[in-house]
Amino acid sequence: MAPGQDAKSGVTGTGAPDDPLRDEGGQESRDAIALPAHLAGSGRLDRLVDTARDYARAAASDNTLKAYAKDWAHFARWCRMRAADPLPPSPELIGLYIADLAAPQPMGTRKPPALSVASIERRLSGLGWNYQQRGFSLDRKNRHIASVLAGIRRQHARPPVQKEAILAEDIRAMVATLPHDLRGLRDRAMLLIGFAGGLRRSEIVSLDRHKDDTIDSGGWIDILDGGALITLRGKTGWREVEIGRGSSDQTCPVHALEQWLHFARIDFGPVFTSVTRDGKRVREHRLNDKHVARLIKSCVLAAGLRPDLPDAERVKLYSGHSLRAGLASSAEVDERYVQKQLGHASAEMTRRYQRRRDRFRVNLTKAAGL
Repeated sequence: MAPGQDAKSGVTGTGAPDDPLRDEGGQESRDAIALPAHLAGSGRLDRLVDTARDYARAAASDNTLKAYAKDWAHFARWCRMRAADPLPPSPELIGLYIADLAAPQPMGTRKPPALSVASIERRLSGLGWNYQQRGFSLDRKNRHIASVLAGIRRQHARPPVQKEAILAEDIRAMVATLPHDLRGLRDRAMLLIGFAGGLRRSEIVSLDRHKDDTIDSGGWIDILDGGALITLRGKTGWREVEIGRGSSDQTCPVHALEQWLHFARIDFGPVFTSVTRDGKRVREHRLNDKHVARLIKSCVLAAGLRPDLPDAERVKLYSGHSLRAGLASSAEVDERYVQKQLGHASAEMTRRYQRRRDRFRVNLTKAAGL
């Protein structure tokens, strides 16, 4: 047995695994997808098992799987430090765990930070998913979990902290700070396409030039006379995003995309790839979505947005979601068109992104006769 490994849980304290269907020792989880016990193994059946495992991993995004893996690693480590076994699931133990997340007990001289209600609920979702992969079920309605979580919500719930919206005048100032080398052309196209399409940062970097160019593609782009048609694989299935041409080449997202594709000579594979440090050559591998967040923060500083705040506070106000919130707040069109562009299932979700919406356009007080 490896040092630091718990004999019962099969989980080490070295960190989260890359594959949530494996434990941290690198072994396949004992209750993961496998051949039925009554069947004899064969080459064909073993290949089917591998295929089924690949499909199981594709049921959630890579970022979600990584988060769930970290959730399980943290819970297993917490259990081990208290001489408890994470398997099978114990509602009483999980109730104590989420209580410790909300009001952590000091560990020696150090007191861990308390998690928000949203983070605790995400941890519970991660534990539920991990238990399912190991052949168990987690009953979140059990009183030992539900009552503790209800108390945490009552005492610690806060309104969500929203990121600042990047409005039209902001995005124009941001792209104006970018150079005109390959890196600048790429970053300009990413910002403008992300803003005009209301795209998530993961959706921006997942785009390919054509359908089926790569196996890790999240969508592709068709450039037409009137604009660009982006086909995306979203959380609820495939959707199309239409990005029309702008009134000026300096701020037109489609023109910026065409310039990048032309000078970078990209006609196959990932649309947004890395560039050499000198900004003169394009590499083949796809950018990470964290690049979008870093790009937004650096351009916010360069453009001088929110000059009333120190730099450290300014960059905290903006993230990848600032592009989506900016489109929702800037587009003076019927709300249903914004909802469709952002891929929201409800108008209520779209309204959360609208930072400067006319909240009293419909006055029910006057309509009721007062």
